[in-house]
Amino acid sequence: MRIERAVIGEVLIIHEHQRADERGWLSETYRATRLVEFGVDCHWNQENLVFTKRSGTLRGLHFQAPPHAQAKLVRVLKGEVFDVAVDLRINAPTFGRHVAMRLSAHQGPQIYVPAGFAHGYCTLTDDAELLYKCSAEYEPVSEAGLIWNDPALEIDWPFDSARMIVNTRDAAWPRLAELRSPF
Repeated sequence: MRIERAVIGEVLIIHEHQRADERGWLSETYRATRLVEFGVDCHWNQENLVFTKRSGTLRGLHFQAPPHAQAKLVRVLKGEVFDVAVDLRINAPTFGRHVAMRLSAHQGPQIYVPAGFAHGYCTLTDDAELLYKCSAEYEPVSEAGLIWNDPALEIDWPFDSARMIVNTRDAAWPRLAELRSPF
């Protein structure tokens, strides 16, 4: 595994190395000691598998408030997504800024999103599957979000808003200026 810091240094990009032979290939996808070298010492409490049927579907931007805040380790198993993490830490110099990247089952990489960030993605292919680990269990009373198309975030989504498939809940989250960040 090769790990690098994103433009917001707490967000990590994890590249896997595949070892191939006549049988197929093996790829190490997780090693706790490598993440500890980058300051990540998580106990993963929950793992989620998500299937999204149609390209252009948005999920996010979600987070859980403390004391149930979640760090996430996200990978794509099938298809491709445009993944976004927005810094909600009010005292951070990167508050309101984001990291955006494509994640693909064929090319990797994985992304580590620390607690204190809103996270979401838009599917770029039909029948996309994601697997992600969470440092805290889902707690409905702590669930919150940020509206995906807030102009203040300056996220360059891969589809225009007319093409995006967004559920009612994700369309109703507040803008960054209206959000009282718990971080």
